[in-house]
Amino acid sequence: MLRPRSVALAAAWLAASVPVLADQAASTLVAQNLRAPSMADVVVTATRTAQPLSDLVADVSIVDRETIERSGATGLADVLSRLPGVEMARNGGPGSNTSLFIRGAETRFTAVYIDGVRVDSQSTGGASWQSIPLAMIERIEVLRGPAAAIYGSDALGGVVQVFTRRGEGGFAPFVQLGAGSHRTAKAEAGFTGTQGTWDYALGVARETSQGFNARPIAGQNPDKDGYRSTAAHLRGGVQLSAAHRLEGTLLTNDMNSGYDASPARDDRSLHRLHALGLHWLAQWDTGFKTRLSVTEGRDRYETTPSPYLTETTVRSYLLHNEWRRGPHQWTVALERREDHLTNRPIDRSRSQDALALGYGLHSGPHTLQLQWRHDADSEFGGQNTGSVAYGYRITPQWRATAAAGTAFRAPTLYQRFSEYGVASLRPEQARNLELGLRYAQGDSTFSVTAYRNRVSDLISFVGAGTCASTFGCYANTARAQYEGITLAGSHRFGAVRVHGSLDWQNPRDLATGKQLARRAQERLVLGADTRWAGWTWGAEWQASGRRFDNSANTQVLGGYGVVHLTAGTRIAQDVTLQARVDNVGDKAYQLARTYATAGRTFYVGLKWAPQ
Repeated sequence: MLRPRSVALAAAWLAASVPVLADQAASTLVAQNLRAPSMADVVVTATRTAQPLSDLVADVSIVDRETIERSGATGLADVLSRLPGVEMARNGGPGSNTSLFIRGAETRFTAVYIDGVRVDSQSTGGASWQSIPLAMIERIEVLRGPAAAIYGSDALGGVVQVFTRRGEGGFAPFVQLGAGSHRTAKAEAGFTGTQGTWDYALGVARETSQGFNARPIAGQNPDKDGYRSTAAHLRGGVQLSAAHRLEGTLLTNDMNSGYDASPARDDRSLHRLHALGLHWLAQWDTGFKTRLSVTEGRDRYETTPSPYLTETTVRSYLLHNEWRRGPHQWTVALERREDHLTNRPIDRSRSQDALALGYGLHSGPHTLQLQWRHDADSEFGGQNTGSVAYGYRITPQWRATAAAGTAFRAPTLYQRFSEYGVASLRPEQARNLELGLRYAQGDSTFSVTAYRNRVSDLISFVGAGTCASTFGCYANTARAQYEGITLAGSHRFGAVRVHGSLDWQNPRDLATGKQLARRAQERLVLGADTRWAGWTWGAEWQASGRRFDNSANTQVLGGYGVVHLTAGTRIAQDVTLQARVDNVGDKAYQLARTYATAGRTFYVGLKWAPQ
């Protein structure tokens, strides 16, 4: 558990980052990475339209490729868990089942997109974080807070959108090799570029690890639970004319990882992810744009030798129009989503048709964003969601924000039609309020955000009831509240840049008053980086308070703190070296009860990329 003195010192440090002497003034959110975001950065996730970071009212973080490579992380969730308001739980090593909680909300309450392609599981609910290959990602945008008025079902807690590499400039090849603890080996190669009106990007990656014994308890196989992953991505575009552009994207990953389910068998989980998208963009005039997208995300999960197979396909069709006139912006979108689940004996489909309207105003110190959406579900009928967000620039450096919104998530097809399912389940509903105060000047940023998100008709797994199973059934029995305060800041002291975030949250079941499973009430991240003797050096401390592994709060997961170190340098004109030591103190802790973590690990990587 985090000690009160440690929390107080961290809060004081974050507050001390506020006074800054730089001349450049702009308002921004804290993007918790090693590179402070530029005010010229453009974000698309907040409203599905390109907006300068300085104009956003929403709570957004950006992670770029440089940060990902410096992190030495294996999984996407490992990178995201270092951001404000984000927490991770995992059953073992990087290839095992992973949950991500944004502001304490359930993992299924985060909508996930890859280059605009929606990925989801109609079996477990939510994206399969362990199957999204980190090697293919160029940029990540994380929106905290409900966004169903923009994205429809699922975005009760937030939205994560990842972008793969795209072609820019001349032909640019790259090769990256790395090795680390547990006989981990990584290899990646590809190229990007442009040729006339065409741009292109291609990449392939292979990653293997012997792993460690993920479940070192009696009755489980004491073998090492390793993994191997093979990923590829292709992205290209052509400028058909001055006004029209066509883009296509494809990402695929096959993950084979070990897990423990019996005393002697080598149990394996086979995970396959596909994300395919085709986009047409038209710029009719300086203020009028249209985007037409047809996408398909496919998630396939199988276990062996124990026979289990589930496959989800999500097809989406989006027609998005945007008008800008002076300080005003209007958006109108038509969207259709089709979900299909094959999980014997289940073979079911459903669809949602939506109309979404948006209005934005950016005038002087005022920023206003209004969103409304109607989803017509083929099984549940109509669902209306809306949001309003307002920002006021108090000074060139300080900005206050306020937002309110509603959201919903339709039950998964598995929750309704499996042996544990109940066909009459209702959609989960959310109402969110938040207030924020943000500061930015030069290299320094500071933000404090307070939020409260209440969810009704929460679907939980309860005792035997109206379903076929005598083990238990899904039911709309619960109510939850996710509330908290997040502090985040960054500041440069000479050659040293420091950054950090501190979360106080209280994710709880309103019916019982119990803390929701695997979520801490306090979480702290502090880091610093500098350049010395031709090397870039970094250190980071991640600390988490006590959690519980069950809803009854009887199985305690102790608090922990771990330190990570990084170093990097250019060893030749086109070759860079990155090294990382995670969990320097070899701290033993658990993210899930009876499941081990990796302990102290090392990683060294070389990248060749001609300049």
